[in-house]
Amino acid sequence: MSEITAITPQVKDKTRCNIFVDGRFYCGLTLEAAVKNRLKAGQTIDPDRLGEIQLESERSTALDKALHFIAASQKTERQIREYLAGKGYLAAVSDYVLEKMSGYGFLDDRQYAESYAASAVKKKGARLIRAELKEKGVSDEHIRNALDGLEGEAETAAKLLGKYMRGKEADRQTLYKAFRYLIGKGFDYDTAKSALTAFGEVSEDSEPQGEPGDFSD
Repeated sequence: MSEITAITPQVKDKTRCNIFVDGRFYCGLTLEAAVKNRLKAGQTIDPDRLGEIQLESERSTALDKALHFIAASQKTERQIREYLAGKGYLAAVSDYVLEKMSGYGFLDDRQYAESYAASAVKKKGARLIRAELKEKGVSDEHIRNALDGLEGEAETAAKLLGKYMRGKEADRQTLYKAFRYLIGKGFDYDTAKSALTAFGEVSEDSEPQGEPGDFSD
């Protein structure tokens, strides 16, 4: 059992309050739900009970917030869960929302990964796309499927290289910097090297050798 140590009104929404348990912020709740369940500072309560109270009183509100959150662009399961947590919703509420959104067809990490990769490859390489999807909480399986057969990476590397080299002399030092630039954009060693070769300015003497990590600006 834990103790409710404080109940304070929220600054941005006077119809809601913050619940503190054992001296730490625990969750947000409507004032109506807090009053209805007779919550007060100093009260001993099972944290699971607070989760039940929040789920009962706020699942519709949480779902509305999540749907509004994805209105501008598709999101991953992790992004929605983190968004709801930032709003003070507990795991039980997030689970409910995610289940509903999946059922409505609004949440699909596999589709998200495929769409994200297809768009991102126009600006960056597969290595960086993989890292970004991983950070967004997409599973390794969905990332692998999204990147398998991804088209346009070589063309993007060549385009970015052309922009980078515009107005520059194609000497050894500049080519090394161009190579590092492509590596920084998420292209692997072979793709970056192929782009430089196709650029038509790399000789046997100036061609970058070794692993990507060996070069510095």
